[in-house]
Amino acid sequence: MLVLIHGYPLDHSIWDQIAPLLEDKFDLILPDLRGFGESSTVEAQYSLDDMASDLAGLLDRLGVEKAALAGHSMGGYLALAFARLYPHRLRGLGLVSSQVLPDAPDRKEGRYKTAAEVAEKGVGVVAAAMAPKLSSVAEIQAALRRLMEKQKPAGVVGALKAMAERQDSTSLLAGFQFPVILVHGDQDALIPIERAREVRTALPAAKLLELPGVGHMPMMEAPRETAWALQHLA
Repeated sequence: MLVLIHGYPLDHSIWDQIAPLLEDKFDLILPDLRGFGESSTVEAQYSLDDMASDLAGLLDRLGVEKAALAGHSMGGYLALAFARLYPHRLRGLGLVSSQVLPDAPDRKEGRYKTAAEVAEKGVGVVAAAMAPKLSSVAEIQAALRRLMEKQKPAGVVGALKAMAERQDSTSLLAGFQFPVILVHGDQDALIPIERAREVRTALPAAKLLELPGVGHMPMMEAPRETAWALQHLA
């Protein structure tokens, strides 16, 4: 079983190109995180731990005791929270364009500022600013902008605040007793590839696929290569 966890501010459809390439190897679960896609929003502020608990509840409902998780960007942060809270339920961990470090103070402040702008003006402000940073491919930029504009403001605000308050997950790495796969584009404008290289250095057993010319969206920019890497979570 492999759970593909989308990033911010997107939904499960970012995995559409690679899901068919993985379904011969895994049973797949592609959830929409709280506040995104078809999932509902909640009024109270929540944390990435709460979102990890959502995922544990989903696995319970599906009768799945253990699964591999592959998270994109924010989805990687959630997967790391899951690894801290439910290590006995993990078969493997994939971090796609993600990192183990928390936000630096200026980044944290920026997330709260963006959250206030979204609450006031809507998701369009994020879609316009983020699309060019996600990929240099015009068609992918356009598709992602449309996808972001469909998301609910409350979900975007909640996720921004949850990411801003996330923990440093570096200390978890030494305890991982399952396969760890890292996939990262060397042109990622949001999370530099150095973050993945640092994880690989700290955890020599991890496997890192570096994708030349690829930005923040490997599953859309290099779907076959990304699927090939994630197959090693089996």
